[in-house]
Amino acid sequence: MSAMDRNRSFEDEYSQYMRGFDGSATLGRPNIIWIFGDQHRGQALSCNGDSNVTTPNIDNLATHGVNFQQAVAGFPICCPFRGTLLTGLYPHKVVPGHEYPMRSDQLTIADVMNEHGYRTAYFGKWHLDGYRNHGGVVGSPLHIVPPSRRGGFRTWIGYENNNSQWNAWVHGGEGETSFQYRLPGYETDELTNLLLDYIQEDNNCGSDDREPFFAVLSVQPPHPPYAAPAAFRGKHNPQDVQLRPNVPQNQKIRDEARQTIAASSAMIENLDWNLGRILNALEETGQLLNTHIMFFSDHGDMLGSHGLFGKVVPYEESIRIPFIIGGEMQRFYGRKCGPVAAPLGNVDIAPTTLGLCGIDIPDWMEGHDYSPYRVETERNTKEEPDSAFLQALMPREGVDKPWRGVVTADGWKYICFEEMEWLMFNLNEDPYEQVNLAHSLAHYRKRKALHERLTQWIVNTSDEFTMPRI
Repeated sequence: MSAMDRNRSFEDEYSQYMRGFDGSATLGRPNIIWIFGDQHRGQALSCNGDSNVTTPNIDNLATHGVNFQQAVAGFPICCPFRGTLLTGLYPHKVVPGHEYPMRSDQLTIADVMNEHGYRTAYFGKWHLDGYRNHGGVVGSPLHIVPPSRRGGFRTWIGYENNNSQWNAWVHGGEGETSFQYRLPGYETDELTNLLLDYIQEDNNCGSDDREPFFAVLSVQPPHPPYAAPAAFRGKHNPQDVQLRPNVPQNQKIRDEARQTIAASSAMIENLDWNLGRILNALEETGQLLNTHIMFFSDHGDMLGSHGLFGKVVPYEESIRIPFIIGGEMQRFYGRKCGPVAAPLGNVDIAPTTLGLCGIDIPDWMEGHDYSPYRVETERNTKEEPDSAFLQALMPREGVDKPWRGVVTADGWKYICFEEMEWLMFNLNEDPYEQVNLAHSLAHYRKRKALHERLTQWIVNTSDEFTMPRI
């Protein structure tokens, strides 16, 4: 394509986008792509200050988009997050624990998108069918998620759970059209190939009034086992890793942290490279100007901070997730770009996605619509929350008791066990959470105010938890 033709094509597409963005007609309605990894903590991006990882494509997405640097996983473990992600409901109402199934009759964002003329597609890790219903076999590649339990997505190629990035099996279809096969290469690369095929097939349909699409790419990395392609792994020497200040002076922990951070960083850089492939495909097919890309993760990873590894604890490395809404379509639209401090949680992702598309949020969704940070809209009349609600409904790695907590937009965190205060941090002064104020007499008034706010969250969400008396 000549420079003149490319410029004319750009002008035509941008003009079409500007005419149709209000969502009142099919023409110009935006595509939506979710891209998310598993166990990718929010700090682990170069645009968020991590010197161990280089993520130029994600950084560019943040530069031309909105970077929600205070985004959290309200329940930092796979299955509860994913249930909330798809429904906009709090975990205790949809998927209360790890490996618990989501009901087959549960409405999801895919149902809403289908109803409003979107084509819906899901590629990758599902983790919502629940091994508890299937003989207790965790991560078996032979387990088939029934079509009725695939969340309403019209196209679905994925797997329940895997934990083996070089030996991933996917399945899809129904009846005589069903299929199952082993991905021929590294999981993130191969699942990205499936999304790229979908984007190209959409472009090949040739209709100017084709339906917009909502597509999801859900990959396992950087979840352990920490294995990346050699081309990415070779760039990271554990001895060069910079540890966070809250990794204790314990040599065994520090050595393990360096090893896992080096390998995890390589996996993140591979995901960043695949994001670049997706952006190129959207540009080549003329869809980049009309596509919102939402990049995030289901929870973080302690990676040695506070002497812990894994997730399901309320520390920053576990609950903070990357959350960026970007893409080229807003570059000339006049909205503010860059970091924001809104307390977005996983319950807010589905409503925010619908808001980006100009679709009214159904009454059964509980989260807040943060799309006004990205697009001009008058649809969202609710007052923005002052905090995000945190939950761990069942004991899991890292801590052996259920807990509840709140993290506020102005930088405070408060966590309780049942009948006992546990943690309280001023994140503005203590971002690495090294000074626990939960039992400080000097901070009693602040603790009481946070205690009351957390109690209100529990009441408002119809949660069941016995708060301590203070």
